[in-house]
Amino acid sequence: MENIIKSVNASVEDYGIKNATTHWNLKPEELQKICLEKGLGKEALSGALAVNTGEFTGRSPMDRFIVKDEISADKVWWGNINQPFDAEKFDKLYDKVVDYLSGKELYARDAYACADDRYRMNIRVVTELPWASIFANNMFLRPTEEEIKNFTPEWTILQAPSFMADPLEDGTRQHNFAILNFKRKVILIGGTGYTGEIKKGIFSALNFILPVYKDTLPMHCSANIGEDGETAIFFGLSGTGKTTLSADPNRKLIGDDEHGWTNDNTIFNFEGGCYAKVIDLSAEKEPDIFNAIKKGALLENVIFKEGTNEVDFTDTSITQNTRVSYPIDHIKNIQVPSIGKNPKNIFFLTADAFGVLPPISKLTPGQAAYHFISGYTAKVAGTEAGVDEPQPSFSACFGAPFMPLHPTKYAEMLSKKMTEAGVNVWLVNTGWTGGPYGIGHRMSLKYTRAMITEALEGRLDSVPFEEHPIFGLSMPTVCENVPTEVLNPINTWENKDAYNDKATHLAESFHKNFEQFKEFANEEILAGAPKVG
Repeated sequence: MENIIKSVNASVEDYGIKNATTHWNLKPEELQKICLEKGLGKEALSGALAVNTGEFTGRSPMDRFIVKDEISADKVWWGNINQPFDAEKFDKLYDKVVDYLSGKELYARDAYACADDRYRMNIRVVTELPWASIFANNMFLRPTEEEIKNFTPEWTILQAPSFMADPLEDGTRQHNFAILNFKRKVILIGGTGYTGEIKKGIFSALNFILPVYKDTLPMHCSANIGEDGETAIFFGLSGTGKTTLSADPNRKLIGDDEHGWTNDNTIFNFEGGCYAKVIDLSAEKEPDIFNAIKKGALLENVIFKEGTNEVDFTDTSITQNTRVSYPIDHIKNIQVPSIGKNPKNIFFLTADAFGVLPPISKLTPGQAAYHFISGYTAKVAGTEAGVDEPQPSFSACFGAPFMPLHPTKYAEMLSKKMTEAGVNVWLVNTGWTGGPYGIGHRMSLKYTRAMITEALEGRLDSVPFEEHPIFGLSMPTVCENVPTEVLNPINTWENKDAYNDKATHLAESFHKNFEQFKEFANEEILAGAPKVG
C-alpha cells in the first residue's frame, strides 16, 4: 500500500488531466523499484538507477520556445535562442497534452527552487515517467512532508515524452518541444525524455523572473565558500572545469551550476542537486562525483561493461553526453543551506584550445563585462570530422541558451554588483599551453588549482603584473607552485611569431562575435575588448 504524501487540495485535474492514476511524491527508492519492475531501467553496481532517455540524449535548443504575450513581448530578447510561440497555439497544444496524459499512470512531485527562502519558488512536476520524478527529486530542493501538506505550486511542469506534436497543426518545429509560458506559469515539455529540459526550463524561468522582478542576478556558475566566509563564483561553459574546480577539499560547495546574487550580496543555489557529465569519469579524477553515484542517483545513457552491471564510463556509444543526477547531500563537503555571503572572487573559466590566453589574468570591470558578454571557450574538433583546427565558441553570459533577456542586461547587473562588492574578477585558461591543440598540451590541473588558491587567499594582490600586448589582460609575473614561464603564454611557445599570429586571430574572433552586442554596450565595456584585431 502506497504511503500518499500530498497537499490536501492537490489534484492533476486542476490541470485538465482526467481519470489519471497519480502517484504523489514517491520516495526515490519506491520510484526505482517501479522502474525496475516496468523494465524502464537497470540497477548499476553502485545501487544507482541507469536509464536510457530515448531519442534525445541532450537538450534541443531549436525546439525551445517562449510564449509571446504581454509579460514577455517587450522584455525578452527574441531571436534564435528565445523563439516566440503564439499564446493561442500554446493553449491548444496544452489541451492536447493534458488530453494525452488523461487516463494514464502519472508521477507528481512537489519541489521548489532557490535555497534563499526570500526567493523560494514552488514547483509541481507531473510526468508519465517514474525516473523523471527521481530526477526532479534530485535536482530541485525537497520540501518536508509537513511543507507538502500545505503546498501550493507557483510553477507547473508537464512532461509528456511520448506525446508527439504535429508541427503543421501545433506550431512547433518538429515533434518535440519545451515551451515556457510566463503568464500561465507553465513549462510544457513533449516528445523528449531528456531530463535536462526540466532543469533548464526552470533555470530559464528564473533567469527572467529574478532580474525583472526581484533585482537579483541569475548566474550559470558554480560557487563555494571558504572558512573565512568568503564566497567564490566560477563561470564556465561545458568542459572548462566549472564542476571540478569548485570541488575543493578546503572549501564547502554551495552548488555546481545555477545561482542567484541578491542586492544584499547573498549567493544562493537555485537547485538541490547536481547534474554532472560522467564521460571518462574515474574515482581518481573526480572523487566527489564518482562517490555520489549510489542509491538515489540517476544515471543517463551509460553502458554497462559486458556481462556485468558495472558502468563503463568510457563508452560513448549512446552519446558523449552521459550524465548523472544526485541530491547535493551525496557530496560530503557542502554548505548547508546552499547559501554564501560576501562574494570576493569571480573566475571566468575558458578552455582556450588555441593556447594563447594566459593561464590566469586579472580583469578590469570593463574587461569583466566584455568577457562575460562574450562567454568564450573553444571547441576541439573531433578527428572524425577531419578537422584539426579548434573552433572558437561564444555563449553570452556563459549560458546563452537559458537567458531570456538581452545579455547586456545581465552584464550591467554583474558590473554593478562587482563594483559595489569590490570583487576581484579573474580570467582562467584551463585549455592549452605551449601551442594550440595538436601541438601544445592541456594546462596542468595542479597549476590551475594553485593559481586559483593564490587568488582566493589574496596572495596575487601583492605581486607584479604585466599587460598582455594583444588582449590587454593583466598577467601576474609570479605565482607560488607555478613555473614562471607558464604565466605568460608566449613564453611556452617555441615559435613566437606563430603565437602572435594565433593570438591576433583569436582577438579578431572576439571582435567579430561582439558586433551583435556593440550598440547595447557602454564605453567602459567596449574598452574591455582586445587591443588588436
